[in-house]
Amino acid sequence: MSNNDVHIRRTILKFIVFLIFGVIACRLGYIQLVDTDYKDMAAGNVLRYEVQYAPRGEVVDRNGEFLVQSMECYDLMVVYREMDKAGFDTMRLCNMLNLKKERLIQKLKDARVSPRAPVLVANFVTKEAKLRFDEHNFEGFHTVLRNARQYPRNIGGNLLGNLGEVSENDIKRGGGEYKRGDYIGKSGLERAYESYLRGVDGVKILERDRHGAIKGSYMDGMFDTLPIPGKRITSTIDLRLQAFAEELMEGKMGAVVAIEPATGEILVMASSPTFDPNGMVGSQRGNNYMKMLNDPKKPMFNRAVQSRYPPGSTFKLVQGLIGLQEGVLTPANAYPCHNGYSYGSKRMGCHPHASPLDLRNAVAQSCNAYFCYVFRNIIENRKFKDVKEGLDIWVEYVKSFGFGRKLDSDFLDEETGYVPTSERYNRVYRGSWNGHTVISLSIGQGELGCTPLQMANLAAIVANRGFYYIPHIVKAIEGQDSLDRRFYEKQYTKVDAKHFEPIIEGMWKGANVPGAGTSYRAYLPGWDVCGKTGTAQNPIGRDHSTFLSFAPKDNPKIAISVYVEHGGFGATAALPIASLLEELYLTDTITRPQLVEQIKNLPYALPRRYQDNAKTRK
Repeated sequence: MSNNDVHIRRTILKFIVFLIFGVIACRLGYIQLVDTDYKDMAAGNVLRYEVQYAPRGEVVDRNGEFLVQSMECYDLMVVYREMDKAGFDTMRLCNMLNLKKERLIQKLKDARVSPRAPVLVANFVTKEAKLRFDEHNFEGFHTVLRNARQYPRNIGGNLLGNLGEVSENDIKRGGGEYKRGDYIGKSGLERAYESYLRGVDGVKILERDRHGAIKGSYMDGMFDTLPIPGKRITSTIDLRLQAFAEELMEGKMGAVVAIEPATGEILVMASSPTFDPNGMVGSQRGNNYMKMLNDPKKPMFNRAVQSRYPPGSTFKLVQGLIGLQEGVLTPANAYPCHNGYSYGSKRMGCHPHASPLDLRNAVAQSCNAYFCYVFRNIIENRKFKDVKEGLDIWVEYVKSFGFGRKLDSDFLDEETGYVPTSERYNRVYRGSWNGHTVISLSIGQGELGCTPLQMANLAAIVANRGFYYIPHIVKAIEGQDSLDRRFYEKQYTKVDAKHFEPIIEGMWKGANVPGAGTSYRAYLPGWDVCGKTGTAQNPIGRDHSTFLSFAPKDNPKIAISVYVEHGGFGATAALPIASLLEELYLTDTITRPQLVEQIKNLPYALPRRYQDNAKTRK
């Protein structure tokens, strides 16, 4: 072998050695300067990160009374790696915290998957149970302070909503704001104002020694962050009025909605049956939720904004207003009524009253025949090429009153209701139909469907003479000067203000002149109540009872709609409930305690489908 070959081999060997050392040096540099995996693993052995949950914002009524408060409770967490597997007493922990053994075993299996990460074992641990836990040394287990909801008056379950643990979809939609074990508003106000109520969680970093025991805060808490509490919300609800509405509706099915016409603020939103919101907090939440989910009366279903009811005779107000605006009706126009309206071989009945009637008296007496004539004159007007065009123009008017669409309130569960168009009837009747085919629309029947919120908004529109503010359930948010600007903007109908006066006069006459109309039971001395009864026909049971009202006639302070399913005549069930609520709100007292008892004890038979289901469950 020549000296030249030896030199070449030495050179190659040196190159390989330098290359190996170069790779090692680069890897060490990368690990120390760039890659944080090992640093995180080391920190994971030394540090423990504890979430400091932010207190959720509280909710008060318009007068500052608490509707929702926070109460102290704890989550029990386990870090599997830190457990004393040999000395762990399963039953002692279960008995101490009222845990099921099967649940604890399953949670420990879950914790084994990520042995360094804290895993939730039990939530809603009371302060008393936490103190008992602290007296014993369960290595690997620790508690974290949380805040649960409590409801001091046990009202407004559907209105306020409830919280639930986040789902995978919630986590994805949250964009990193939520993690497993967090809670989120699932319905009602809690859901609508989640971003304001939830606050921002903090973190506390604890340092452990080589045996895993906690030494104290890491770097004296230099890197800890404090939780930021959620915002306090002042709702528009009047707590006393809400409680009274739920009391009067107990045992019935339906809804009550009351609005302040001058602002659009919702004073009452009561759905019946409802539920105790405290039952949706704590360890029994799941059981209570399933019970309500299987209840055929659907207590979690908010009828105030989700039901699609036929408005019945309360809708005659809209017909009269459209007729006046379209010029096919004047207040002096009179139409006959001989116990109803006949068309072809069919007849729409009406209760006995004087005949003929002008517009004011037709409103007061709730005459079916009168508004059949008005409706036909609207959609069969000769200025339209046919009845189909006339109906679609009528639909535009109706939608301007907020029907057939969402009102854009701050209640996310709000439904649209339904207003039928010519397209629907063309499809159903294959283009062959006329005014008589759809005559039931004239008295708020047929395919029309409205929510109680929409009907209360109609009362506010009439009270305001043609406009409304979008109904909303929040009055103020802590730290904000105002709400969304849409709640301050007037929403106008397609009917001029001048046309509302004869309608209002008819409503006033019906409620204030004995024998002049169907609403006289709503009379309140000195308050100029304006009202309109409605009896909505129901093909599967007793008719529904509904009433729409506002007071006083001038500068109105409250507009209200009451709907009682299977309640019979409008003056029987819905009217007295609305009248009592108006009296309490306007006078701050109740002078008719006998009427309160009468409404509470009103004979009210559940429809057969609910009775049968109740028997089946037994």
